Amino acid sequence: MESRGRNNKIIVILGPTSSGKSDVAISLAKKFDGEIISADSRQIYRGLDIGAGKEPGRITRNTKHITYISSGISHYMIDIVSPRTNFSAGQFKKRTDKIIVDILKRGRLPIICGGTGFWIKSIVDNVSYPEVKPNWKLREKLNQESTEELFKRLQKLDPERAGNIDTKNKVRLIRAIEICETLGKVPETKRDPKVKPWEFLQIGINIPKEKLQEKIKIRLKKRFEAGMIEEVEKLHRKEKISWKRLESFGLGYFWIPKFLKGEIKTKEEIFEKVYLAEKDYAKRQMTWFKKDDRIIWLENYKNIEKEVKAFLKN
Repeated sequence: MESRGRNNKIIVILGPTSSGKSDVAISLAKKFDGEIISADSRQIYRGLDIGAGKEPGRITRNTKHITYISSGISHYMIDIVSPRTNFSAGQFKKRTDKIIVDILKRGRLPIICGGTGFWIKSIVDNVSYPEVKPNWKLREKLNQESTEELFKRLQKLDPERAGNIDTKNKVRLIRAIEICETLGKVPETKRDPKVKPWEFLQIGINIPKEKLQEKIKIRLKKRFEAGMIEEVEKLHRKEKISWKRLESFGLGYFWIPKFLKGEIKTKEEIFEKVYLAEKDYAKRQMTWFKKDDRIIWLENYKNIEKEVKAFLKN
């Protein structure tokens, strides 16, 4: 394990779904005395385990943060809120800034790992998002529209946000439109002056398209075998999470309720629906990430480790 005075250096491991980000982040954390911050908009929710791709682990609590221990490494921003709670990029940034400060104070290396590009951008570019209170009348009106209609509306208001949003996630689509409509314009992102500059190394996991699609299929098969359908049913029956709320999380959580309600008849059909949704999501993730030319794209772990070592030495 290598540990040096890092001062203000942070590693970001990003990429599309199923690219192997978590394995890379855990290996780096073990090598460089790091702790991991999840940048995944589904892993923050308690009970969204198999479908959100959480690594097996356990929760510990201290006076500062909720810590998720997995593979002997401390993870943050996992299992922190109820699935009934809406959670924004602004909230993610506020909590993550505090965690980063704490990790750096203890002389350890913060490693941000995830595929939610909008959240990662909030940290890397130190973006301060406007606080917009819920507009219930507007939400009620927008809720009458389909996800396709909402997405087209958002594209006109904020093409950049539309480029990374989950097109099947009605809650997020409505919230994004609500912010634009309430402010009367697309909000300009501003750097938060209260947070001191940090130095980032962003590494994207570079996997050929065909190989990534095969990895998505293999991982999805494992999730179905592990009880992904049963997890969604439990969230609805036992935890009393509505079908509408579950569907708002997108991907498998969008399609599996339709199977459980009898709208989709076979497990083969539901598997194919979720697989296609995951592929589409990976494509949109890459479209977003490719806009940032600061990201270094690598596939081989040894090359990733070499890049991190050089970054920490400078």
